[in-house]
Amino acid sequence: MSNNNSVALITGAAQRIGAEIARQLHTGGYDLALHYNNSASHAETLSTELNRLRANSCHCFQADLARSGSPAELAEQVLEHFGKVSVLINNASSFYPTKAGQATEKNWDELMGSNLKGAFFLTEALIETLTSENGSVVNIIDIHGERPLKNYTIYGMAKAGLAMMTKSMARELAPAVRVNGVSPGAILWPDQDEGELDNEIKQSILARIPMKRPGEPADIAKTVVFLCRDAPYITGQIIAVDGGRLLNT
Repeated sequence: MSNNNSVALITGAAQRIGAEIARQLHTGGYDLALHYNNSASHAETLSTELNRLRANSCHCFQADLARSGSPAELAEQVLEHFGKVSVLINNASSFYPTKAGQATEKNWDELMGSNLKGAFFLTEALIETLTSENGSVVNIIDIHGERPLKNYTIYGMAKAGLAMMTKSMARELAPAVRVNGVSPGAILWPDQDEGELDNEIKQSILARIPMKRPGEPADIAKTVVFLCRDAPYITGQIIAVDGGRLLNT
């Protein structure tokens, strides 16, 4: 596929924050490689929606990024289809509790694989095209990579690793490629599959946020677009989009 537009590969693009990032980048003129793992129907629905707005601007790609070799395979498929990748958004993530004394190696492999391993090796696989495009990588981290969340130790460790990857890759890939992170606070409550929070816990979280409300997926997406398109002298930075949550201990 011949392509004159910039191409953004978004992992975990089918739903929630990933889907909103896709819509915002598409509005900004990017063509999109929409990655999903298990959410095929949501990914195809989003692709159809965006292709109606601009024909042949989106394509879906399935991959389990925690599986060894899968990130390189995904990179190859995207490059075969689009010919290049200008922007990589490492958004894919698994999120569930691993209480101390009950965590398993399977939990470790899933959470480290989806949140950190996949992001690292996908970035590695795309260095050449990102360099030729003077491209950008944006990693979706989490304020709990900096401030621990009780019972989510492995998840927090994985996001802390992604934060360090952001800073390390920013040094290694400069000056051709910028690498930054966005660290959401309370944006979307976990769904049923991730362990829904009861109302008391939600209110406790909101009480610690100076803005006194959760954010919206668009808050994250607009920050991602800014870092990709409007911040040519910013690299190695992690922007907390958290309503001021990190100001409170």
